[in-house]
Amino acid sequence: MSSNRPRLGVNVDHVATIRQARGTHYPDPVAAASIAELAGADQITIHLREDRRHIQDRDVEVLRHTVETRLNLEMAATEEMLEIACRIRPDMVTLVPEKREEQTTEGGLAVVENRERLAEYCERLRESGAYLSLFIDPDLAQIEASAELGAEIVELHTGDYCEAASEFTNKLTPAEFDRDAELQKLVDGAKRAAELDLVVAAGHGLDYKNVLDVAAIPEFEEFNIGHSIVGRAVLVGFERAVREMIDALALGRNG
Repeated sequence: MSSNRPRLGVNVDHVATIRQARGTHYPDPVAAASIAELAGADQITIHLREDRRHIQDRDVEVLRHTVETRLNLEMAATEEMLEIACRIRPDMVTLVPEKREEQTTEGGLAVVENRERLAEYCERLRESGAYLSLFIDPDLAQIEASAELGAEIVELHTGDYCEAASEFTNKLTPAEFDRDAELQKLVDGAKRAAELDLVVAAGHGLDYKNVLDVAAIPEFEEFNIGHSIVGRAVLVGFERAVREMIDALALGRNG
């Protein structure tokens, strides 16, 4: 595995999804996080949702004490989550939009539209001492507004590109696909974010194939990937699934 690659944040949410499906104590996302780190992951990412559909409060507590790389807590900008972040003090907090009815996060945070409220919230969040990341669409206005709010990291939503790059989807018709256009948005967004001295990350819908072209964009320093790794792990094991994604990032970056 080449060291010349972007960092990999392994999202263990869907290990917890399998656990919650039966209400058991297994599989344990804490154990999965440890295996991911041993396999070379640079970060562990978790999303504590309002409805607790996968990650639970106890998972956050235990992971805060066991993660040896960096713990990235994804969360909505609510009072409840602010209290948790200030108490747990993760290494990094990523603010994401959240709707109870969605299967998974469907788009980026509307920073421009909610600038005033987010400015106050981000100021209070800094008390936790965490790096501040905003999960946003690859839209130049959203990127610039994120920089103005004092974000240190922007995670660009790759979901539209992944839909366009997929051969299997029930969300869009082939006539609406424009893979090259969606990839260009990521190129342009990543460049603008880097110009603003933001650390640039990518996440949502990435798998072992579609990640290659995104990893080739030099401004992307970090990738947060979960569902495809957990899905692969069901077949080959968690350590191998993580290592294969690390290899994919290296292949995309180095050609």
